[in-house]
Amino acid sequence: MNTLTAIADLAALPGPIAIAAGVFDGVHLGHRAVISSALEFAAKNNGSAVVLTFDPHPTSVLRPGNASPLLTSTRHKLRILKALGVEHTLVIPFDKAFAATEPADFIQQLAAACPLRQICVGEDWAFGKGRAGNLALLTALGPQLGFTASGTPSVAIAGQPVSSTAIRAAIQSGDLPTAQRLLGREFSLFGTVIAGNQLGRTIGFPTANIRPENEQLPPNGVYAVTAELGNKRIPGVANIGLRPTVQDADKERLLEVHLFDFTSDLYGADLEVHFRHFIRPEQKFASLDALKAQIAADAAAARV
Repeated sequence: MNTLTAIADLAALPGPIAIAAGVFDGVHLGHRAVISSALEFAAKNNGSAVVLTFDPHPTSVLRPGNASPLLTSTRHKLRILKALGVEHTLVIPFDKAFAATEPADFIQQLAAACPLRQICVGEDWAFGKGRAGNLALLTALGPQLGFTASGTPSVAIAGQPVSSTAIRAAIQSGDLPTAQRLLGREFSLFGTVIAGNQLGRTIGFPTANIRPENEQLPPNGVYAVTAELGNKRIPGVANIGLRPTVQDADKERLLEVHLFDFTSDLYGADLEVHFRHFIRPEQKFASLDALKAQIAADAAAARV
């Protein structure tokens, strides 16, 4: 996937250009409807579709003390977009100076940089200084700047509106089926494998230790998972939590993943861990033998 970091870089893409713009945290079904509009326009007009998003999340800059936990880091988001068939992304660095940009000026910059023919947004999306930009402004600017504006209505599944807020609440409470339904995919955590204390190796269950880039984590416990490594999906069992049985266990929550029938070194590798279902809460065991026996039982449950 081609990732751009400046508006001027749009000039290198073949037109006509359709831009799907938004924060897209989680890349849920509502986001995917917006993105699909841009992909369809580009396909019909032999042009380029670009997903425009921001890094970091705007609320982390504008309201750092009141920012919601992220469902997807930027790296994770780009990974999901690539899997959806997105070929071009524009990740605009977001800071207070950029936040002060007038909405009309921002759109004029996009139109001046490329043969912009369509902008696709959620019908209630707001952007620019004071969040004064909206679908009405895009619709008004379109005829002047040569593009049409497409506003995608909110999506609901079984009567439940799809939103990042609803998905965060479902994940926090451990309601993975609801999260999966609203995301349109299994909930996943993404991060780089870091060095651990290698205790798992000594008891026959080597684990990959990951500090997730996502901020919104499910409840502590043991889960059946699959780990995506390159183009492979490897089943396994995962624990997320504080590892209370281990002496001097970490004070931060970590994700430990034991991959079935896998022995390669994963240090430094990026893993996306997809959560299939919950097995049990995290607990402290009286001995390593008791922990080993429980991990064996957990692995058997995860293989089902």
